[in-house]
Amino acid sequence: MARYFLEVAYKGTAYAGFQIQQNANTIQAEVEKALHTYFRTSLALTGSSRTDAGVHAQQNYFHFDTAIVIDFTKATKAIYHLNAILPLDIVIVRIISVAENAHCRFDAVSRSYTYTLYDHKNPFLADAAYYYPYPLDVEVLNVAASMLLTHTAYQSFAKKNIQVFTYNCIITQSRWLQQNNTLTFEVTGNRFLRGMVRGLVGTMLLVGRGKCSLSDFQLILDSEDSSKTDFSAPAKGLKLMKVLYPSFETR
Repeated sequence: MARYFLEVAYKGTAYAGFQIQQNANTIQAEVEKALHTYFRTSLALTGSSRTDAGVHAQQNYFHFDTAIVIDFTKATKAIYHLNAILPLDIVIVRIISVAENAHCRFDAVSRSYTYTLYDHKNPFLADAAYYYPYPLDVEVLNVAASMLLTHTAYQSFAKKNIQVFTYNCIITQSRWLQQNNTLTFEVTGNRFLRGMVRGLVGTMLLVGRGKCSLSDFQLILDSEDSSKTDFSAPAKGLKLMKVLYPSFETR
């Protein structure tokens, strides 16, 4: 059996999330269906990063095992036909031959996300960013973002009832950028908890509006209690930008 990584990008608006679910359409369900149609056999996919309902991805991965030999001299043709089968809001970017023990979830060394806001109505951003028409202190937002670089325990920014072996995450990039009439939070870490980025964004927005002080934000970080975390930032503003692996170059 050979193992392959499958790089995908998608607009998550119409889907109940990345991972397959009963009685709900997901990115995984659509990709598995397309693979079955093209290869005429069922291929079980393992996902890298489980984005929630409505969250987008510029780069995410599955891996699968198969006895089918994928001829990489014709890989472009296979990708073309798979994309013709898939809905317009999901695209297969490439298929990569990897070692048989490579794992798209556990081998990833970092993941990068963005969360984008805009403060003037714009119909072209409505499905891809959060309309937030309130004045924000970007300098204070960046002070709050920098506090994440020295913090590791994120229990207070995880949705309740998640089952994880640790709440520790190492954040290596955290900043707010204002450009082209949008404000974007950029964050990179070795791993993220369910709801973590949206919880960080929602709570930092309170800091940026002066409704929560920087010292109070630090207390929330240290508390290991999510009761004061604001998880209200909607999914549509969040995008998984990049998953990095040491075994091969990603875009």
